[in-house]
Amino acid sequence: MSGHTHDHIDWADRLVLLRAADTLDAPAHAAIAARLAAKLPATPTVIDLGCGAGGMSIHFAEALATQTGGTIILVDATPELLHEAERAVRAAADAAQANRADGSTHTSNGRVPDGSAEPSGGHRTAAEHTASTAADSTRAVEGIAQTVEGAAQAAADTAPTVEGAAPTVADTAPAIEGAAQTAADTASTAEGAAPTVADTAPTVEGAARAAGGITPTAEETAQTVEIRAVVADLADGSLPDLLPPADLVWASRVVHHLPDQQAAIGTLTAVARTGGVVALAEGGLSFSCLPWDLGLGRPGLEDRLKAAQAEWFVGMREGIDGAVPMPYGWPLALERAGLADVSSFSALADHPAPGPDGLADYVHHHLSRLATHGAEHLSDEDRATLASLLDPDSTHYLGNRRDLFLLGARTVHHGRRP
Repeated sequence: MSGHTHDHIDWADRLVLLRAADTLDAPAHAAIAARLAAKLPATPTVIDLGCGAGGMSIHFAEALATQTGGTIILVDATPELLHEAERAVRAAADAAQANRADGSTHTSNGRVPDGSAEPSGGHRTAAEHTASTAADSTRAVEGIAQTVEGAAQAAADTAPTVEGAAPTVADTAPAIEGAAQTAADTASTAEGAAPTVADTAPTVEGAARAAGGITPTAEETAQTVEIRAVVADLADGSLPDLLPPADLVWASRVVHHLPDQQAAIGTLTAVARTGGVVALAEGGLSFSCLPWDLGLGRPGLEDRLKAAQAEWFVGMREGIDGAVPMPYGWPLALERAGLADVSSFSALADHPAPGPDGLADYVHHHLSRLATHGAEHLSDEDRATLASLLDPDSTHYLGNRRDLFLLGARTVHHGRRP
């Protein structure tokens, strides 16, 4: 396992599943990102805590690129996932900015551009991130200064893939939280550690002009999206001192994997600046993907799988060291953290049969995990049915079915820091 996580889950091992879920979640993610981005000021700072493989921040990057630009800070405790998140989100931001430069309104539409961008200087602890912000901002200006022809070629090199991050299925999609990652003493206060992206970073087209000695216009400057990656643990109470104040703090299916959920929401709130938005994706409607009668075993297998998953979740929470119950709903938890104007909304993910490419693979990964983690809560007959569905040599192999689908909803709870 790569690093400690509070829930004792090897999240790096779930990268493929997270990517697949993010691809299927893309329409819901895009709708959520657009709705939250509309609440933000110009050139905002967005912090994605427990970013997983980056699926949600891909859509934050696209939303900011089509508005006034800004900064996205990816935070996760699992380096392997953070590396993938930075790659994917940076590629999406570059493609969106290149589209703006050539006048195109096309976005990735939920498919992650497979860019060659690598993390800038590797992953840093939160303290290192704060200490080096000013230098990184300067390098961002220099690195982005390329010719328009070079920018167009870079955009062409970012071929879409089906990668993503932050899954939707309640049991598979928690972003990575937890990991006792030590943060060094912060070298400067978070806010003011560096000029804002609007002050420093030109767009692709503007950078080319800057390289020729022409000062970029305000519009060119504002549309730039800067991406940063920080290794840190959401359960670390000092996190608000190690990150800059944010206009939006986002956490998707992270909090329910932490020991003290209410304390974690307090940390989210403390990271937000005054007037900033705190939003977390928790709950919603569990996803369905199987027909009621599969032609083998007892009908209604999926309902029993969901019940087994719920039992597994109870055990997972009980196995977290220092777990604290939270016997009330998420909106009340936000209010108890001091947030105002608390509200919730949901986004539907609907892929009717036979579904898009990759659906059968996702369902296979999903059921394989349930077969492992929920097996003790299933009957012998249901375990045999699952084994047959997952066996490529079986006449009932689910990869040969044309009646698989995906239907569910993600719920977002949000409030504003007074």
